[in-house]
Amino acid sequence: MTRPGMPPPGTALCRLDAIDDPGAKGFVFGGGTQRFEMFLVRNDGAVRAYVNECPHALTPLDIWPDRFLTQDETKIVCATHAALFRIEDGFCTSGPCAGKSLEKLAIEVVDGVVRMAAK
Repeated sequence: MTRPGMPPPGTALCRLDAIDDPGAKGFVFGGGTQRFEMFLVRNDGAVRAYVNECPHALTPLDIWPDRFLTQDETKIVCATHAALFRIEDGFCTSGPCAGKSLEKLAIEVVDGVVRMAAK
């Protein structure tokens, strides 16, 4: 999966220890028609990456920077319509996009740094 503005494999995103566990961190690359938004979510030692786009309205999930998780930090939440997604696979369990999933991105952790990966 490649989108306009998406960083290429090998691009360093942040240090793994810069993300709380559980926690999340958003990233924006480019601008205009080349703008690409994504986020990392860390839980139980694992880190995952998703495109920051609700499958229902195609809007960003966060209204406030880095606020992607429910208050109890057990699910990803869309701030626009309160849809809930599982952290482990981005599957929507409730809300207007129930049954759909967030778009997962390939990442890797190398020497404590989270980087974009090639599938």
